Amino acid sequence: MSPEVNPEVGPEVGADDAGTGARGVSRRRVFGLAGAGVATAGLGAAAGALAVRVVEGLPTGGAPSAADPTAAVPFRAEHQAGITTPAQDRMHFVAFDVTTTDRDALVDLLRDWTAAAERMTSGLEAAEGGAVGGSPQAPPADTGEALDLPASALTLTIGFGPSLFDGRFGLADRRPEALVDLPRFKGDALDPARSGGDLCVQACANDPQVAVHAVRNLARIGFGRAAVRWSQLGFGRTSSTSTAQATPRNLFGFKDGTNNLKAEDPAALERHVWVRDGDGPAWMTGGTYLVARRIRMHVETWDRAPLAEQEAITGRHKGSGAPLGQRDEFDPVDTSVLGPGGDPVVPVNSHVRLASENLGGARILRRGYNFTDGSDGLGHLDAGLFFVCFNRDSRSQFIPMQRVLAGADPMAEYLEHNGSGHFAVPPGLREGEFWGQALFG
Repeated sequence: MSPEVNPEVGPEVGADDAGTGARGVSRRRVFGLAGAGVATAGLGAAAGALAVRVVEGLPTGGAPSAADPTAAVPFRAEHQAGITTPAQDRMHFVAFDVTTTDRDALVDLLRDWTAAAERMTSGLEAAEGGAVGGSPQAPPADTGEALDLPASALTLTIGFGPSLFDGRFGLADRRPEALVDLPRFKGDALDPARSGGDLCVQACANDPQVAVHAVRNLARIGFGRAAVRWSQLGFGRTSSTSTAQATPRNLFGFKDGTNNLKAEDPAALERHVWVRDGDGPAWMTGGTYLVARRIRMHVETWDRAPLAEQEAITGRHKGSGAPLGQRDEFDPVDTSVLGPGGDPVVPVNSHVRLASENLGGARILRRGYNFTDGSDGLGHLDAGLFFVCFNRDSRSQFIPMQRVLAGADPMAEYLEHNGSGHFAVPPGLREGEFWGQALFG
């Protein structure tokens, strides 16, 4: 499973949390309160109260129910939202370069981002006064495109890249050993303009405009302190993080992430996703490591391959998602089944077999999305998988997985990895804390 087609556990392109939640508060509702004659100070108090009710209406670590995709997801919990949260339908991922060299300015930025993120994930504007409630002679404190929209299960997840620890901010000795610069894998064609970054923010929501609004406002707040390095929009999740979700399909038409880790298996999450005491610096305990890979899929070439060849490469039936020789998507891969000619029904170099046999039990939590970014000017779609995974230590999980897949997976012929990033994702926030507070403590 390389950040390619992987129905199993790796960064591939191959072949699923439900909880109870309160309905998200519409930004329009808050705006309407002001229109009804609420004074500016009163609006702030009302907005704060609404935000508290939305967050407190959900259990710690809770998630919106499948029946209400507009609900709010708690911002403060043991772990950051947007990891085991039921995967939403849309994503806007952004990497930032920190442009200030002032440590205090960086801390202030993270404080400001935290305040805005908590409001936006609760269904409120980025700041009190928002799009139209401030001075007409000053730029609005919110860009306004989400005024009419509810929270839409928005989650915002922050991570810190290796370059943040280069010495500018006195953090060099606080860099986790696990936060390595990813090696160059066989076949990589990485574009520096689509790779790296001091900070990243993953915005996921069930409404694309809500996700874009969140990233846009964080970028606006960061002006003079941080600038966008690169970003990626994604649609149609390619992973399921809950047993309540059906397995989605990637742009090759195969079910993707069949055997992904699920929120309902906390023991597996503890083993494979969450950083434990003793794994590294204390500020990362309860956090995880995020790997992002932009994988262009050469869909035109794939579309000309016979169905039998596509299934042999993947190791699964295209329709059902079942391993070759099996009937159900979740049937185990049986490598002992032989075909009429005596060859294994599941080819030895198939994606699913490489993933299941060569990774020593290592697993990752996948959370990727399809993308289509127009054409390349040569009549070919610039489309593929924006692969995102979370793991406890990329050195023993993602990196060996990708090495196996890059070196032996025939799927690689149809893929081009042209963007990459590795980020340390700190744990969730307690009341009063800001993103990264323990790092700077």
